[in-house]
Amino acid sequence: MSQDPGFARHMWHQLEPVHALFWYAPEVFDEAKALGFDIDVRWPSYFAWRSAPLGAAGPEQVAAAFYSFNPRMVAEHIPAAWAIAPPDRILAARLRAVDRMYRVLPGIKIDGPEVAEAAGLARAAAEAANTAGRPIAAANADLTWPDEPHLVLWHAINILREHRGDGHVAALLTAGLDPAEALVSFAAIGAAPVETFTSRGWTGEEWQAAQDRLASRGLVDAGGQATDKGRELRDSVERRTDDLAIAPWEALGKEKADRLAELTLPILIANLETGLLPASNTLGIGKVQAPAR
Repeated sequence: MSQDPGFARHMWHQLEPVHALFWYAPEVFDEAKALGFDIDVRWPSYFAWRSAPLGAAGPEQVAAAFYSFNPRMVAEHIPAAWAIAPPDRILAARLRAVDRMYRVLPGIKIDGPEVAEAAGLARAAAEAANTAGRPIAAANADLTWPDEPHLVLWHAINILREHRGDGHVAALLTAGLDPAEALVSFAAIGAAPVETFTSRGWTGEEWQAAQDRLASRGLVDAGGQATDKGRELRDSVERRTDDLAIAPWEALGKEKADRLAELTLPILIANLETGLLPASNTLGIGKVQAPAR
């Protein structure tokens, strides 16, 4: 039976925190430092970790794939990253970082049967994800699967999140929202404070210009808050994203997907209890809930 596409958003909310500790864990920054990256800020290694599956890509390709980052910000880090370490070394270090990150989580037995079962379910969902037209998901799906279950689990969730993210870019393009407008319109519905989105590198003038463009379309008011029309458009973007992300979960089936959520809940809780994950994020996790249909 076909599942409610909103279930895809539910699974994303469940699995994203299981994956997202990677972007903040000290073990990950240690590996980045060992490669030669500046770790005083997170962005030099962030661009390297996330774009390495694409190979030694140029700034225009990475900016296009990541979408919401200011291309100038991308160009500060790409292709400079490949002069520090080539993509294959970065990918090997990425797996070492994931391994170390999960091994220090209190109360989590990474060699236990629960993690192995979760890894099998997540991999089945990831392998059911059609990556046509989804460059980041396809690049990650093209990598060799790791052997250890906890690494399989992270890799599978990474493919699934990038599969959803690539679909989200398609939804934004369909809605006529350029990269800056995508962020401004998301902030306008309260997904996160405007300050949270400054991490994407847009200047105040560029943010205001995007807001003005949205206002001319009747999508935000003079204060930058979403109008009814603006909320309607953003809701359509999120719904279309859900529609484009549901196929792996339909293939897995709700019973197995629910089991995956159950099995990964202890890791989610352990990740949250580290205090490393930010309370507010640019993804709208915890803010943009799956609508009833």
